Amino acid sequence: MSTRTLVPVALPSESPTAAVQTFRLVIALAQELRTLMDQRLLPSGLTTQQVALLTVIEIKGGSPTFTETARALAMSHQNVKQLAVALERKGFLEIVPDEHDGRSKRMQVTKKHRKFWAKRNPQDHACVGEWLAGLNEAETATLARLLAKALESARAAREA
Repeated sequence: MSTRTLVPVALPSESPTAAVQTFRLVIALAQELRTLMDQRLLPSGLTTQQVALLTVIEIKGGSPTFTETARALAMSHQNVKQLAVALERKGFLEIVPDEHDGRSKRMQVTKKHRKFWAKRNPQDHACVGEWLAGLNEAETATLARLLAKALESARAAREA
């Protein structure tokens, strides 16, 4: 019999739907993973949110605008700007004017960023694997597929 403590997903007086239970578990898992990554990143002076911003810039390719990045991260333009300014100060990205719209700013990663992550990613990826070691490879793949589907649904709801 397992001695692990289950995450409470319901008050004693309620019987939440599977969707509500899932929502609560995803929030709890996200907070745990963010805390673990923040602890891992602490010596580098970076935060999980800053790394998320850098990741979105890389995934989008080129140099996305603050607005595009804010939409992708589901955060405010102001929050993205604060993260970007801190990352620019640390040398991980550059904020550049848009060639076609002088009011708009774009972000692009630097050589320092690429060099830093090329060295660090293998160990970080191994740690993420350890954090999810309670799942086998097939379960992890299924979870990733289901979370991607749920994310798509949540984004559609936000856009509606």
